[in-house]
Amino acid sequence: MQIEILGAESLGVRSLCCVVRTRDRRVVVDPGVALGFRRHGLPPHPVQVAASERTRRLIEEALEGATDIVISHYHGDHHLVDANPYQLSLERVARLCMHPRLWLKGTKDLSYNQAHRAKALADRLGRTLSVAEGMSDGPLGFSSPVPHGRRDGRGGSVMMTRIEDEGEVFVHASDIQMLDDEAIEKVLAWQPSVVLASGPPVYLPGLTFEEQEGALHRTLRLARKVDTLILDHHLMRSKKGEQWLDHASSLTGYKVVCAADFMGRRRSLLEAERVLWYRKLPVPEGWHEAYARGEVDILSEASLT
Repeated sequence: MQIEILGAESLGVRSLCCVVRTRDRRVVVDPGVALGFRRHGLPPHPVQVAASERTRRLIEEALEGATDIVISHYHGDHHLVDANPYQLSLERVARLCMHPRLWLKGTKDLSYNQAHRAKALADRLGRTLSVAEGMSDGPLGFSSPVPHGRRDGRGGSVMMTRIEDEGEVFVHASDIQMLDDEAIEKVLAWQPSVVLASGPPVYLPGLTFEEQEGALHRTLRLARKVDTLILDHHLMRSKKGEQWLDHASSLTGYKVVCAADFMGRRRSLLEAERVLWYRKLPVPEGWHEAYARGEVDILSEASLT
């Protein structure tokens, strides 16, 4: 089994997209990417926009040869509909989604917006999209719904994915945020070797100290049972989250890592560093409007000066 993480906050974007290759499958999980539309009163810096474009191209390349596509839920950083200029749009990759098997989260317990995006995906592809929750197919297995973060209903739910190949088990736990015991129990029941999950959103002032401690307890419990626990996404949207990760890692014999660590790349917490980038590299007036109109070649060096 080969696991490649294409997008995550430690890789510069909002995403938890990965591609997993087994002997006869190429599975793309959550082919979405986004940027925090505003942080500290600022839109994404062009350096972030460039990272988003690079990630979009990686996802397109992965979709080109995909046998299976999994969508854990319908938020913009995991999905392809209602894309703003910083996201990967369905229009851009629709032809690549026509033939792979689609494994999708159900919509009955989701918000109107998420259900609308699921319907828009079906309409655009002209396919009847069946619900994968609780199903299995060869090396793939899918969970029943688990909470998106807290068990209070406001965040809706997500679907987790299990992929097994030659005795190794990979689990993509999407946006569980380490905030719910039932989600951890389901992951443990799958006896994974490697887990990729969202860590707790410590950048949000509403996350209490008790919730952070509970998330740490669940992290330690899970880390003791797996070879590698990859925590990223919500956790790595701030430097405080990076410190939380490093503390958890030190308590587990460094079995807890972020996506950049796992991929052997330098951490690039661009959202956490947004204010610093605006100071380091001022953005010309009207730049974002020009980018939205398609007048900027974001990957050229000139566009970032």
